[in-house]
Amino acid sequence: MLSVESHGSWMTVKLNRPEVRNAFNDELIAALNDTFKNLDSKVRAVLLEGEGSVFSAGGDLNWMRKASGYTEEQNAADAFKLAELFEAISTCRAVVVAKVSGAAFGGGCGLVCAADVAVAEEGTKFSFSEVRLGLVPATISAFVVPKIGAGHARALFTTGEVFQTEKALRIGLIHDVARPDELHTMAMAKIKDVLRNGPEAVAMSKWLANQPAMTKDETSKLLAKARASEEGKEGVEAFLDKRKAVFVEEIS
Repeated sequence: MLSVESHGSWMTVKLNRPEVRNAFNDELIAALNDTFKNLDSKVRAVLLEGEGSVFSAGGDLNWMRKASGYTEEQNAADAFKLAELFEAISTCRAVVVAKVSGAAFGGGCGLVCAADVAVAEEGTKFSFSEVRLGLVPATISAFVVPKIGAGHARALFTTGEVFQTEKALRIGLIHDVARPDELHTMAMAKIKDVLRNGPEAVAMSKWLANQPAMTKDETSKLLAKARASEEGKEGVEAFLDKRKAVFVEEIS
């Protein structure tokens, strides 16, 4: 269902339902929610990927068939859990790097947008496919629209068109594209970059990027707090001394 592997300051979270192209059901949603809501504070980065050839095909058809028999109240509670999952990924302290291959449809695109960094294998297919089923991309919209903009969201939400990495990169859905043999190396390069940085600074920077526009007073105080912190002092001193800061972690 879900494979989680700890590597100390970073971890791998792998969707493990390859027989259904890593589609969501209530059990997978609950497992992902539990994982991201309860990340150890020492975890600085998470590699999010899918087992097999497809990142995630979105909602599991059997799960959706079951949900069609729910009352509106039951469906609202079920959808709320899915919304909580995307929020948990977006707001956790760790930097989440999505390693995407094969396809990301529907909620799979939601995972890509909730992640902080997304790298994809060339030729990967994407689609906000909910409308093809008479549904709407409601729970993912809060994460998709800020990422790709309302204009692209309106076009892609309403057509359900399938598009590939070139367009995904152009509209900002993903950040980098790699050949199949280079995808893992590229994703790990992002993890390594995160681990070279001040962990508190990274967590605060992620939080900052998720906030509405802040006032000059608010941003000045935030920077002042970082400068006065032990981590900030160590980072500046290490730079001036031309040495590695104590928070830098190198992994192979």
